[in-house]
Amino acid sequence: MMMDIFSSFDPGLSNINSTLFWVPMILIPFLLNLSLWILPTRLFWLSYSPINLIFQQLSRTSSIHLKGLSSLVSPLFLFVMFINFMGLIPYMFSASSHLLFTLSLALPLWLSLIISGVLHSPSSFAASLLPSGAPTWLNPFLVLIETISISVRPLTLAFRLAANMSAGHIVLSLVGLYATTALFTSISSFALLLLIQTGYFMFEVAICSIQAYIFCLLISMYADDHPMS
Repeated sequence: MMMDIFSSFDPGLSNINSTLFWVPMILIPFLLNLSLWILPTRLFWLSYSPINLIFQQLSRTSSIHLKGLSSLVSPLFLFVMFINFMGLIPYMFSASSHLLFTLSLALPLWLSLIISGVLHSPSSFAASLLPSGAPTWLNPFLVLIETISISVRPLTLAFRLAANMSAGHIVLSLVGLYATTALFTSISSFALLLLIQTGYFMFEVAICSIQAYIFCLLISMYADDHPMS
């Protein structure tokens, strides 16, 4: 069977058992409660810094008033980041590059915020669909536009993560393919492509962390529309 640059997105071609995807689920509770077993050290605080970063971001938004949201978003950040990192392992199935995976994360979180807002204060939630000071004759159109804007949030959230991760894996696959070809034709070209791929791999590691942060950042920003009174 001929393999192309999209072969890395095929779960049937992965040589690593799918049970490894449960590793982040086991590591995250362990990392969050690491201080219960060991004395805090510099290495501990360094590993805990991503969680503090998310907590600081949540404290800047209205989501800090939603009990339990910070305890949900912080482990989610670690989970998405670990899944992104696992997708960089050669011959490892990249789950975060698939819309089904990202949508299964974005849709329940968005829907829970919507349901919570409606149950908490239906009138305030309905009033948030209409900007204050808008002309009366524009009210139906503005409500429709705002409703559509809120409805597509889980799709844009899922597409953003899947598209960014897919683009990085495709570029890595292309450079790796050219490097493999250059290995049998020109050593100098192979060395150059290997250097490029190494640099881009480090860049992709940063992208994995940034995309996980943006995913959780947007969820916290969506929580700003939740009625607080």
